[in-house]
Amino acid sequence: MKLSTLVQAVTPDNPTNGLRGHDDGTPAHDPEILSLHYRAQDVKPGGLFVAISGLKADGHDYINIAIQKGALAVVVQKPIVKDDATIIRVADTRHALARLAARFYGNPSETTVVIGVTGTNGKTTTTYLIESILAQAGRRVGVIGTINYRFGAKTFANPTTTPESAELQKILSQMKGNGVTHVIMEVSSHAIAMHRADGCNFDIGVFTNLTQDHLDFHGDMEAYWACKREMFTKLMVQGSKRQNVTAVLNCDNRYGRELAATLPYRVISFGSGHFSDRPLNDVLASTIHFDLAGIRGCISTPSGDIKIQSVLVGRYNLENILAAIVVGIALQIPIKKIQTGIEKITCIPGRLEPIINHKKRFVFVDYAHTPDALKNVLTALNALVQGRLICVFGCGGNRDKEKRPQMGSIAFELSDLAIITSDNPRSENPRVIIEQIRYGIKKKSAYEYKTHEDVLNFNKKGFIIEEDRNTAIHIAVKASAPGDTILIAGKGHETYQIIGDQTLPFDDRERARAALLTLRQS
Repeated sequence: MKLSTLVQAVTPDNPTNGLRGHDDGTPAHDPEILSLHYRAQDVKPGGLFVAISGLKADGHDYINIAIQKGALAVVVQKPIVKDDATIIRVADTRHALARLAARFYGNPSETTVVIGVTGTNGKTTTTYLIESILAQAGRRVGVIGTINYRFGAKTFANPTTTPESAELQKILSQMKGNGVTHVIMEVSSHAIAMHRADGCNFDIGVFTNLTQDHLDFHGDMEAYWACKREMFTKLMVQGSKRQNVTAVLNCDNRYGRELAATLPYRVISFGSGHFSDRPLNDVLASTIHFDLAGIRGCISTPSGDIKIQSVLVGRYNLENILAAIVVGIALQIPIKKIQTGIEKITCIPGRLEPIINHKKRFVFVDYAHTPDALKNVLTALNALVQGRLICVFGCGGNRDKEKRPQMGSIAFELSDLAIITSDNPRSENPRVIIEQIRYGIKKKSAYEYKTHEDVLNFNKKGFIIEEDRNTAIHIAVKASAPGDTILIAGKGHETYQIIGDQTLPFDDRERARAALLTLRQS
């Protein structure tokens, strides 16, 4: 693509678009751009380099490297002068990267149905459910999310929930080129704040809920909500589809009700409650039954009632099911296909994922790493378990510190034994993180077990600290009795643990299976 064509996607601050021209207005130097980059070390000859400011480094400091590697043009947001490359200055290079990427890859979202799912909890489960419904309806589906991105029979690792805009548009282009008709993507608050999804044209936006998370990044809940809201007030109305978009909103959550009252376009609400400011949800759950086998009951929709039977456990998963059903209704999927799509889901990786064993222990691994998510999953299990409930959990380093004592308090209140351990401590001291969790428990005057031996036959509600996560999982299994339930929370589908600057292999599911094996052999 010619540089002059590509830069039409942005509004340069330098009047000539950085392209020195002839007297007749045509560019004197208008190279063919062969690739698009935002990491200088990845630049290829004939590429365009966009200098973005990251959390740890500033691309403007690496412009010389990009040019040495063959960049023909550089997009900047700072005053830069170079004689060996065309310089294009814009107000915001992150926003520019998204627009340039969309144009470079042929604006794939304009001709693909794109469903964006945002919210604090439930995004991944909701995308799996929508994927299953669309597959039952014969649609060719692609998914971009926390666990991976996938289409057809292809699955790829995804380092972030929502990829950087250059990768995102490339993925969308690959999906379109492989015949994908519908794309479901998780849209994180980081992605919204960093303009990663700015080049996307959404057909449907789904709001799952909003509870405390990422305050290390956003500062406070007001700023976090303001960011999430932009999905519906900016991203949904920015593109060619803006006249026909639909918002799918969880109105059991007060933030969803706030959105429903203010959005100027089509809204379909869902929930199980009735509120004075919204007396009736468009899609409403009724006669619902919960147990360890899952969820079953009836959902009332404008297209007729849907009888559901799902292996997913807990009231919070009902909200995820409702969200997926509404997307199906919005896309005019037949009721039977929606019902079958819900029933086809047997497991979401790392989302209350059962660890099958023959020792009469009910062991689950879950990604719950926020106060609300941990409360939801423990509340769901408490309503269903017959024996004792043991919870193994920690909190990630370099993340929202305010939630640590809250999660400690929740784990103690809602389990018989809480085992505090490490999650992904990253560059923080694990003991400091654990002590901040412990503070929330000690405020409850909780009993603390001091040694592994003390806790093996525990008969008193309490907690124990074990920094090593593998040992903590083994303690939970050894302390359990037949009929007990163990929840290993925080990492879910992750297959690694980040300690310092090292990423080490670690899978809660594998460690739980290994611990259960030792129990069988004892």
